Amino acid sequence: MISLADQLRLLPSADEVLRRPELKVMPGSGIRVQLVAWIRQAVDECRDKVRDGVVFTADELMKRVIGRVNELARLDAGRMSCSVINATGVVLHTNLGRAPLAERAVRRIEEAAGYVNVEMNLETGKRNARSERVVELLCLLTGAEDAVIVNNCAAATMMTLQVMAAGREVIVSRGQLVEIGGGYRLPEVFEVSGARLREVGTTNRTYLHDYEDAINDHTGGIIRVHRSNFSLSGFVTEPSSAELADLCRRRSVPLIDDLGSGCIQDLVEFGLVEPTVSASVSAGADVVLMSGDKLFGGPQAGIILGRRQWISAMRKSPLMRALRADKLILAALEATLEVHLSQNPMEELPLLQMLTRQSSRIRSSCERVVSLVRIPENINIGIEACESEVGGGSIPGSRLPSFAIRIAGTNPSEFSQKLRRCRPAVVGRIQDDGVLLDLRTVSDAQIPHLAEQLQSVFDGEAV
Repeated sequence: MISLADQLRLLPSADEVLRRPELKVMPGSGIRVQLVAWIRQAVDECRDKVRDGVVFTADELMKRVIGRVNELARLDAGRMSCSVINATGVVLHTNLGRAPLAERAVRRIEEAAGYVNVEMNLETGKRNARSERVVELLCLLTGAEDAVIVNNCAAATMMTLQVMAAGREVIVSRGQLVEIGGGYRLPEVFEVSGARLREVGTTNRTYLHDYEDAINDHTGGIIRVHRSNFSLSGFVTEPSSAELADLCRRRSVPLIDDLGSGCIQDLVEFGLVEPTVSASVSAGADVVLMSGDKLFGGPQAGIILGRRQWISAMRKSPLMRALRADKLILAALEATLEVHLSQNPMEELPLLQMLTRQSSRIRSSCERVVSLVRIPENINIGIEACESEVGGGSIPGSRLPSFAIRIAGTNPSEFSQKLRRCRPAVVGRIQDDGVLLDLRTVSDAQIPHLAEQLQSVFDGEAV
């Protein structure tokens, strides 16, 4: 009987495994240090098996190591950033990067990838304020006096609370004490900022007098918070931003309106009701907070708009250096603002195109995809009505009529995994023992690519 020491000597070295031709075509195999780490992990796992009494031949050990390295490579490939065809029907899909950028913004990012005049006026040759033009465009678009840009809306909330109300109370409705994705809880942001939370009202009903009764000598402000990913209906009452602004003016208390979603264009005619940024500014909010990557349709950013006295104080805050946006974000934001200020933002912003796309057009896209693929006999494929979502913490509870390609006759989990392994990857959703590809979130330019990836999976070429 072979001894444990002899068994352990059969374990392959990293160099032996590296010489195997099976590794040369693996995803990520060009990064030698990563490949060696996977090999060592696989060998260590085999060593543990041997020590537990499992007997292997040298060939079996090599095959086991190579198989495990292949598996680790596939797992790593699933984490690599790559282009995705979003066929989930969720327009602002947080896991897929939320809003797709306009072509103008993509080009501006490419230009900014090298040296860029992020803090220089090329006409004068002198240094200018960071994001100077972005701020100017924001004020033109929204009517705000001033603005400052940070890296996301959570940062904007924390910055605002710290600068405006550290050591003081900020009044908020109990119905707006939100928790959103990633465990982000508003009360915890209050704690970090140094502001004290003063809750008023109940979960479903908060009146104007609740806010007024809570104002005292320690009040640093009132905050109105967008509920992001849930909605209240039925026996519900809360004051409007205009009513709160009027109260704040009368009592000399600043109003912070945390809109979150950053809706610029009025979408009511498309059945989507969301407060707009300009309406909040004109209603009299002292500071308005919004995201750049939600209904604004741009890159991830936190945008703080409002009265010059508050924005100036934030710009001087020590937090500003830590939270400011980089050159690529500023470039994309600038281009997205130009789109909004243009005559036809609906034609340039992919987000707005998806939100307003007629279901009849989506059905036509489904028919086009189906016509481009050869369908195996064992696969059932059809087109059916479905519902899309806005997603991304915007217009909670919204549903958009849509159409999807339904694929049945195969294991939906395995089929979905094969689609995700395509490049570009295809991400759909599993529903009623089938795979649904909702084409509201698939652009016309992506239709041929989607058909190509479907065909590769049908032909067994995707692994």
